[in-house]
Amino acid sequence: MTLNIASSPWLSRFSPPNTKLSEYAPNYNNNVTLLSLLLRSNSLYSLRTNKPFKPRASLKEKQSNGVVEEETSVLDEELLSRVSATKDADEALQMIAQNQSESSEQRNGGVVRGSDCRLIINAALDRSNADLALSVFYAMRSSFDTGVSENGPLVDRWKWSRPDVSIYATLVQGLAALLRVSDALRMIDDICRVGVFPGEEVPFGKVVRCPICAIAVGVAQPQLGIQIVCCAKCRYKYELVSGNIVSVDSEEISMEIPAWKRGLKSLQILKQKFPAAVHSILVQTPSGMARTHRFATETVDLPAQEGERVTIACAAPSNVYKEVGPFKFSPKAPNFYPGEPMCLTNHTDGRESQLLRAPAKDGISSLLKPEFVIPFLTVLAAGDVASGIIDPSLPQLLSVAAVGSLAAGATLNAVIFPQLNQLPQKSVETTAIRQQLLSQYDILQSRIRDLKDAAKKEVWMLARMCQLENKIFAVGEPSYRARRTRIKRVRESLENSLRGRIELIDSYARISSMIEIEVEMDSDVLAAEAANNAETIAEQIQQIMELENLEEKWRLQAEANDEAERLLSSQSIPTEQI
Repeated sequence: MTLNIASSPWLSRFSPPNTKLSEYAPNYNNNVTLLSLLLRSNSLYSLRTNKPFKPRASLKEKQSNGVVEEETSVLDEELLSRVSATKDADEALQMIAQNQSESSEQRNGGVVRGSDCRLIINAALDRSNADLALSVFYAMRSSFDTGVSENGPLVDRWKWSRPDVSIYATLVQGLAALLRVSDALRMIDDICRVGVFPGEEVPFGKVVRCPICAIAVGVAQPQLGIQIVCCAKCRYKYELVSGNIVSVDSEEISMEIPAWKRGLKSLQILKQKFPAAVHSILVQTPSGMARTHRFATETVDLPAQEGERVTIACAAPSNVYKEVGPFKFSPKAPNFYPGEPMCLTNHTDGRESQLLRAPAKDGISSLLKPEFVIPFLTVLAAGDVASGIIDPSLPQLLSVAAVGSLAAGATLNAVIFPQLNQLPQKSVETTAIRQQLLSQYDILQSRIRDLKDAAKKEVWMLARMCQLENKIFAVGEPSYRARRTRIKRVRESLENSLRGRIELIDSYARISSMIEIEVEMDSDVLAAEAANNAETIAEQIQQIMELENLEEKWRLQAEANDEAERLLSSQSIPTEQI
C-alpha cells in the first residue's frame, strides 16, 4: 500500500520550492491509492477558486424504509437570531428540537446539517459569542454516531453533524477577528487530528526512526515501555525504551583533541564526533520499571528534561540473538555494545538527538593512549632484535604473521561478523510493508507541522490586522480611509491563504488517519484478538481446575463424614450391650 501524495499540484502549493516529497517516500508497488479516496471525500477544488461558499440551511432525514428525504431548512432568521444568543450547544440544540416539534412538519428527530451549523457559528461570531461557536464545534466533533434515536427525550433525538473544512476555516478566521488567538491556535491543533475526541487519551503514538537508516521502525504508544523492533533496511534489531524521565544528571566535559585528529577531521578523513557533555538519565516505564542510561552528546544542549516522555533506541541486548545451526549471533548494529544508547526521541517537542558513547570515567585507562602504545612498540622492537640474533628470518615471519592476523581480524569485524549478525531478508518482508507506511506517515506529519507553524503565524498576523482596523475605526479620522482599504485588502489575502493552509492540513490529516487505521488493523487488532483468545482459553482452564478442586474437596469431606459415622456406630454397639 502506498500514497501518491506528491502527484497533486495542490498538495504542494505551500511546500518549499526545493522539497519533493517523492524523494523521501519509499518506492514500492501501488496497491491502493489512499489519495483517491481522500479526493473523493474531500475535494481540493476550493484551492483554485476564491468564490465564497454559500451554505444553505437544511436537514436530511432518513425514514425507516431507508429512503432519504429532500433537504429542508430548519433555521429561519428569527430562530437563528434566538439560537445565536444561547450560551452553549446543548441549549441551542434544545431550542432547535423544540422549534421543529412545534412546526407544521412536527419533526421529532434528525441531524443538524453542516450548513445549519455554519450559519449558527457565523451568527454567534457576528454577535461576539465565541463561547457558543466553540461549544457547537466541539459538540460536532464529539458526535460520532449520526443515527437518530426514536425514544428518549426530545433533545436526544437530534444530533450534530460532523465538522468539515469550511467549519474549520470559518471558526479560525472568526476567532482571530475577535482577537481570541489562543482559541484559534487550539483549533488548528484540533484540525491536525481527524476524528479524535477532544478528551482523548489514546493517541496513535510517536513514530521512532532507525538510528542508522533514519527510517521509521516502530511506534511508541503510551502504554508501551520496552519493545524490540527490527529495521527492514539494515536488518538489525533495536531495543526501544519509552518512559518519563525521573532525573537528569549532566556534566560538561572539555576533551583535548590531539592535533593529528584535528587535522584528519579538517580533511574529512576522520568522521569521528567528539562529545561535549555527558548525561545520565533515569527513565521510568509505564510498568514502573526504571532504567539508567549514560551517554554523551556532541553539544552541551540537553536532549530532554525531567518529566518529559522520551524513547531511547538502544542496540539489541545480549539476550536477543538469532540461531544459525549451533551458533548464536547477536543482531545488533556493528561497532556498538549490547544495550548501548544510540538515539533519543523527545515526545514533547519531537526532537531526535544522536547519542555518542560516553568517555571512560576517571581511573579507567585506554590501551590506545600514547603512554601504553609507545612502551608496547618498544617491547616489540626489542623482541625483534632479540629474535634476529637467534634467527635472521624470524622477525620477518613474525611481522608477516602479525600483519596477517590484524588484516584477518579487521576483515572479520568489519565485513564478516556484521553480515552474519543481520537478519534474513525473508524474515523482514512483512515488517517492511508496515515500516513503509510508517515512513510515509512520518513524512506527512512533518508536512503537517510545517503547515501548522505557518498557519499559526498567519493567525497572529490576521489578529494584528483586525486589531489595527479596530484602532483606526476607533480613532475615526477620515485621513485613515486609504489605510483602512489597504488593511482590508491585506486581511482578505491572509484569510484566503489561511483557508488554503487549513484545507491542506485537513487533507494531510485525513491521509494520516487512513495510515493509522491500516497500521492498527495489522498490529493492534490482531494482538487484541490473540489476547482475547488466549484469555478465553486461560479462563476455561481456570474454571476446570476450580471444578476439579471443588470436586476433590467434597470427596474428602464425604469420606470424612463416612469415617465419623462409622466410628460413632461402632461405639454405640457396646454401650447397648452393657
